Formats: sequence, structure tokens, C-alpha cells
Amino acid sequence: MDPHQPHLISDCLIHVFTFLTDEDLISASSVCQDWHQAAETPWLWRRMCLQRWTFCNIAVLGSEGVNHSWKRYFLRRCHLEMKMTKGRTGGYTCKSLRGHTGRVVGFVYLKESSAQLPHLWNSSATVCSASADGTVRAWNIQNGEPLWCSPVQSPLTGIVSDEQHEVVITADSTGLIKTWQGQTGQEVASFSSGSPHSTLLQYSVNNNWFLTVGTSQGAVCTLADSALAKRSSVMVCDSFKVNILLVSPDKKWIMAGTKDNDDLSPKVIYTESLTSPSEDEDPLCQSVPVIGCQAAVFIPTQPARLAIIHHNERPNNKVLSVFDVSIKKTKYKSEIQVQQVESFPLTLNTRSSHIHLEAKDSNCLVLAADQELWVYSLKGALLASFKEHTLPISSMCVDSFRVVTASQDLSLRVLTWRNDGDRGLTLESRYNLLGGSHTMSRGFTHVACDYSSIVASVEGKDGKDVLKAYSFTS
Repeated sequence: MDPHQPHLISDCLIHVFTFLTDEDLISASSVCQDWHQAAETPWLWRRMCLQRWTFCNIAVLGSEGVNHSWKRYFLRRCHLEMKMTKGRTGGYTCKSLRGHTGRVVGFVYLKESSAQLPHLWNSSATVCSASADGTVRAWNIQNGEPLWCSPVQSPLTGIVSDEQHEVVITADSTGLIKTWQGQTGQEVASFSSGSPHSTLLQYSVNNNWFLTVGTSQGAVCTLADSALAKRSSVMVCDSFKVNILLVSPDKKWIMAGTKDNDDLSPKVIYTESLTSPSEDEDPLCQSVPVIGCQAAVFIPTQPARLAIIHHNERPNNKVLSVFDVSIKKTKYKSEIQVQQVESFPLTLNTRSSHIHLEAKDSNCLVLAADQELWVYSLKGALLASFKEHTLPISSMCVDSFRVVTASQDLSLRVLTWRNDGDRGLTLESRYNLLGGSHTMSRGFTHVACDYSSIVASVEGKDGKDVLKAYSFTS
């Protein structure tokens, strides 16, 4: 290297440093001034961040030229992960969020706009909860403070959120769908579906906002924009309530089905035919070639790959089948194609109809039923299994860092992802979090998490459910 070409020396050093770990890179930065300047290059730390995590909240970084923020992001997030991995007392705070006078039917995280987000390690998350007491409540989960409460209405049955627009959507037992401004609790719009049970699915297509509602009568109704204007309605499982409703990662497909009838097949519907229906044609809909549906999930890293747990010939024999969904268009018609790519029997020794199914990536499925948790590859290989709960698992959440299971035994079990060489991605059991006293509670009913917190609802024996918020600190 020519000492008269310092830029060449710097470029070569940066290239060499791409092969170092974060610890080695920090050590290299103390060798000399040239090495220090090369090791502090924001591009190196940005590359390290994006290699380690599939998503980095760049909004918290500010200018790359100020204090080497990519490096600070990497080191702070690693430190936070270490805290969450160990789950020791002192590494997190637990707040009890009290105020509901009925059963909590669900809750959602409400992300603040990126312009208002403080640094990742000091972020203050908001959770909105819906209850059978007829109210929506918003909470600051770090300090446990209530932020707002909606007026009382009929018992609520479901809640979802649109994080991008900071909107919360609820349904009540009369079929009234409402949207709320997440930061203030102000009602935005309402629509009556006439259904005592409503399954809600919110999504955006080409920056256009839509809400699809599954009803007790077996129909799927699609609403548009903040005014909740009705766009279409299609029957998918006549006289049985739609309680499975999913959208594919490419937003081209809606999957709708029911867990209440083992003879009905789930359907896939072309989203465009729901959001922009033709006046003289029904929405484009196709049955998936399975009988019954106990759980389903779209694979998040594929455009439209659907995994379904269904019955075999015998009711207790369960099968997991995977399908690719596509559309074939000709000059005169469009046709939905549902092609099976995998199918294998499950070793689930359970009669329970409450099966939870989530997908981590294109080759990793997580199942939970009764007290057990299983990790399967998409080819049907059992990668890991866990039986740590003493009572049935009631809820499960999966993200890029961990899996959290909530149980009626009043505990949360936390597992983290690890790469197991030839076997690929699997889970490692880490720790458990407790939810209180069995004399006062019946166990956890729902769980959700964001990057630095876990929230779960506890069913109270007095009918007043409580939220438990665990916030991990740096």
C-alpha cells in the first residue's frame, strides 16, 4: 500500500474489518489513529446491524455522522438483548395495569410515529386494550399510567391496530365496528356489520387503507378508508362464523375460514376483487383442498405461501399442509391456483382444538397446543419440543428475537432463536415470568411483545382482568 494514498489505506482497512466481530472491531479501533478511524466508519456498523437483525429502527439513529450512531445502536441493542435473554430481576420492571371491570378480549401495541420516537433503549410503548366492559383503554406500559379511556358501549369482542396511521379498530357484540385515534382516543368512524362476533383484519394496498371483517354468519365484508365505506361482501362458510382471517405478505390474498366445522374447507380470496369489486362479477374465491382448519399462517418471507393444520381421515390425526397461492390470467378469465408444496402428519398427542401456529421464516414453524410447544421445519422435521407449562398454553407471540408463550398456569415462558448448524433455526428455552397469585387469578389469556417489552392479560377471578407489562431496561 502506498503511504501517499491514505484513502486507499483506509478503504483496504475497512474491507479487512468487515471480517471482524464487534468485539474484535472495538479492539482494532484502539491500535492506532488510522485503525480507529476505519473501525468507527458508520458503514461498518450499519452492515453489522443489518446482518444481525432483519429490522433496524433507523428513525432512532439521527445523522450517521453524529457520534457514530450505528455503532451506538448496535451496542445498545446487544446490551438490551442480553438483558432480555437472561430475564433476571433487575433487568426488567413489571407494572400491573388496572382499570378494566370486565374480561380483556385483546390488546395491541400502538407504535408512535418515527418523528416522535426517542432512542430505542428509552422508548415508551403504548398498548390499547379492549374489554367486555365496553371500553378501550390506552396505557403507557413503561410507567404503568393510563392515557385515555373510551366511552362505555356494548361489550367489545375484538381489537386490531394500524400502526402506520396510529389507529385502533374495535368490534362489539352488536356488530358495531369503530376506529379510534390511538394517541387521543377520539372516535374516527363507525360501521354496523350486524354480527355478534367479528374477526378483524386491517391492511394497506398501494397506500390505500382497508378493513376486512369476518362475521358470525360466515361472510367476509371489506371496508375502505377512515370512513369505513363498504366495498364488498362474500359468503365463505355459510352459517358458521369466520374466525380465521389472514392476509398474505404480498397483500394479494385473503385467507378466510372457520374452526367450528371440520367439514368446511377454508377459502383464499383475491384481494383486489374485494377492494375493487366488479359490478357484474363476484369476488374471485377458491377453496383450499383440505377438510377443516384448526390453525393457519402465511409464511412471512414468501409472497403467498400458506400453512394449514387440518384433519386427516381420523379426527385426532392432524396434518400440516403448505400451499402456494397464485393467479392465472387469460384473455377471458382469471383463475386462482392453489398448489400443494408440502404435507406431513403432526405428532401432536392432543384432542385440543386450540392450536396456535406461527411462522418465523421460510423454513421454521412454531406450534403450541395443551402444555407443549413444537418447532418444525417446512419439510416436517421436528426441530425441537418443549413441555414446560403445567397447564394449557392460551396464547403465543413470535418475533425475530424470541417466542413467548402464555399459559393458564399463570406463567410466561420465553425462548430465543438460535442457529443449530445443519438443523437450521430452532429455539432455546431461557426463563419464565410470573403473573401473580392463583388465589386472585385464573391464568394468562393473551400475550404480545415488541422489541423491549412483553404484555399479557391475566384473568381475574372477580371478573376484572389485569394487564401485566414487563419492560426490559438497559
